[in-house]
Amino acid sequence: MTTMFKPMEWFLGRFSIDMGIDLGTANTLVCIQEEGIILQEPSVVAVKKGTSQVLMDGNAVGLAAKEMLGKTPANIVAVRPLKQGVIADFEITEAMLRYFIRKVHNRSRWLNPRVVISVPSGITAVEKRAVINSAERAGARKVYLIEEPMAAAIGVGLPVEEATASMIVDIGGGTTEVAVISLAGIVVSESIRVAGDQMDEAIIKYLRSNYNLMIGEQTAERIKITVGSACPQERETIIVVKGRDMMSGLPRAAEISSEEIREALRDPVEKIVAAVRTTLENTKPELSADLVDNGIVMAGGGSLLRGLDLVIQDEIGLPVRVADDPLTAVARGTAVFLGQLDLYSQVLAVDEDD
Repeated sequence: MTTMFKPMEWFLGRFSIDMGIDLGTANTLVCIQEEGIILQEPSVVAVKKGTSQVLMDGNAVGLAAKEMLGKTPANIVAVRPLKQGVIADFEITEAMLRYFIRKVHNRSRWLNPRVVISVPSGITAVEKRAVINSAERAGARKVYLIEEPMAAAIGVGLPVEEATASMIVDIGGGTTEVAVISLAGIVVSESIRVAGDQMDEAIIKYLRSNYNLMIGEQTAERIKITVGSACPQERETIIVVKGRDMMSGLPRAAEISSEEIREALRDPVEKIVAAVRTTLENTKPELSADLVDNGIVMAGGGSLLRGLDLVIQDEIGLPVRVADDPLTAVARGTAVFLGQLDLYSQVLAVDEDD
């Protein structure tokens, strides 16, 4: 598929703020080519229970809504409309996109923007169409989709258009995307629904099973960020965790070691390593040879788990490095892609002429 230069689209683009969106399970980031990341908020919406009515006149989205998670009264629900990288609630996703697009695009109200949205490489055509429809109804003039590993690879500056293998491991909130890329195309990929959210769930289950202590998602995420690791650390620590005792139902605190949190994270870490191994096993020999020198680059918030790069390197035997600013890699890639549609046209996830 090729994308022809369209003078009218170029002209209209001069009067709109076109944007790239990393529509993530945990966080949504918006990037504009000339300005970089201009919005980074949680993918959370607060609605009236039993409806899709967003509170605060449609503004209970992102940071304002995340503060309500686990703390809302009976008539209010804080919702994550994306599950494992795909839309679980269409109306609320549309409301969330509308809020983010309006917040970014308020300087050019009269002309809707072109939008590039990243999607997991493993989603179906129906799920892709759902993303396009939601974005169009939310106010996008034209919607392009790009697969997350390609966006991440472009965002971290890998030479994706060259005849050499580049390998990216993008660990987001809902999915881990592993891909080998060459000549501006994904040659082989693996998408698993194990990532940051599953790490949080593993911590919740561990504390419930071993300490009879119930904690919420935000507490689990803080524990992961504070003491989580994939391999032994030079300095192990103790953290005080507060939650609800499952036996008495009363608030309680417990001291948890970083070694215990590492044990809790063992299963999701092993699944991510297995996805990397599977991708390499399915890679053509000539491309595998390139990877001996080029190695693997990690992106996404999950790549910040301490020692995860070292675990993958030890298990796989290839050099592994974490990209600079891995949290914003996908969003930055969508903006670069939008600015070079002709160059990257063949990596579009959906035929835009449909």
